[in-house]
Amino acid sequence: MEEFKSKVEELYGDFLREIREIEKKWQREWYGNGIFNADPRPNKPKYFITVPYPYVSGSPHIGHGRTFTIGDIIARYKRARGGFNVLFPIAWHITGTPIQSVADRIMKGDPEDIKLYSWYVSLYVDDPNKVKEILSTFTNPWNIAQFFASVYIRDFMSMGYSMDFRRQFTTGDPDYNAFIIWQYHKLREAGYITQGSHVVLYSPDENQAVGEHDIRGGGGDEITIDILEFNLVKFKLEGSDEYLVAATLRPETIYGVTNVWIHPSIDYVIASINGERWVVSKPAAWKLSYQGYDVKVVGSIRGEELIGKYVVAPPLINRRVPILPASFVDENTGTGIVYSVPAHAPYDYVALMDLKKDEKTLSRYGIKELVESIEPISIIKLPNYGKYPAKDVIEKLGVKDQNDREKLDEATRIVYREEFYSGTMKENTLFPGLSVDEARERTIRALSGQGAWGGKMYELEPRKVLTRSGNLVIAAVIKDQWFLNYGNPEWKTKRLSA
Repeated sequence: MEEFKSKVEELYGDFLREIREIEKKWQREWYGNGIFNADPRPNKPKYFITVPYPYVSGSPHIGHGRTFTIGDIIARYKRARGGFNVLFPIAWHITGTPIQSVADRIMKGDPEDIKLYSWYVSLYVDDPNKVKEILSTFTNPWNIAQFFASVYIRDFMSMGYSMDFRRQFTTGDPDYNAFIIWQYHKLREAGYITQGSHVVLYSPDENQAVGEHDIRGGGGDEITIDILEFNLVKFKLEGSDEYLVAATLRPETIYGVTNVWIHPSIDYVIASINGERWVVSKPAAWKLSYQGYDVKVVGSIRGEELIGKYVVAPPLINRRVPILPASFVDENTGTGIVYSVPAHAPYDYVALMDLKKDEKTLSRYGIKELVESIEPISIIKLPNYGKYPAKDVIEKLGVKDQNDREKLDEATRIVYREEFYSGTMKENTLFPGLSVDEARERTIRALSGQGAWGGKMYELEPRKVLTRSGNLVIAAVIKDQWFLNYGNPEWKTKRLSA
């Protein structure tokens, strides 16, 4: 690269410097004389143009150049061909957590951020002492916004954009906020705003919903966050008024349940949730409290205290199933309780095979005969697979044990995908002959009608998502939230007729 730069300098250095001086000369003329300033001109038609406001938490990048160049082309075309009095202002996006999180991390002395923002500032300031001085002010988020807004203007002027740089505002200005409120009132009057519950990404530590720019790795880098919808299925603990509540993405597999998995080393909580006593992991109780559930922790129980006991499965299958130990169970995923369907869930099959061979654990909990008697229950017919699709796939992939997570995750994706698109329910289920997709919704309704469905629980994929400040992000249900109803067919009608 350095050799290439030297060659360019040698061949074209004088020419490039001359061209740049010509650029600077005319840019000084343009901005010094305000030829792009849009003052009222009653004799000319008006044209307003804006582009997405840049988020001023760092230096401009090539994406900003592309976006503003497109806007500049349109603005210049309208002036030249249409004779319009064009207003092309600049604004700064400052709301959300990114700028505040930069200030927080610099205040804490985060070495990576100090190094990064020292470099950002050094792109515009040559004096190292001045760089340090400016960086020291970045503990105040307003100083971050103001510094980067100023360098955006410097860079945009060097690009020659035909903007009215007198016209500036931020998304935090009172006037702008008043405009947004007015806009939403108008949309509500027109029937385009609706109210209801909505699942959002949420940071409990920061007490607010977060968007892409608020997430570590977002705002320019590729990051995909999915909100997974789990179904909560209640298993009544024998001789108790408590329920072990499992979270599943596949409620239609309930017909093949052989046991319930718990992690023996987890301290589960007993919580009053919507008036019932549920046993779930501590993180699960905390997450559910942000998802519309009335949660009050009233006790705790060690996972190993439950091993060997029985729960009663929901009435639509109405059989006793034992509680068994498994190391793959994660207290941070779902409820930390898994109902086992080894015929159709690779993790469950491998965990059962592991347990059957684990003489030490079987002896410790006195469950040897019980575990040896358990066989998978096949409930889904899948073309080109045997009786137990989970077994077929894990043998094909060479899965070693329940800690071989990478291969097990792949096996799970294969089985779930194949069964969802090609599987049909067998005669030992409530909906024989139905596709897995159809049976899923019907099973949820059947569980709900029998009081065995606990509702929805939402998790994020990937499991660990952090804000830029390093705080955990979860899925939360915001009640009575106002939002744009993009499903309203009038949007399309109005757009097509515009």
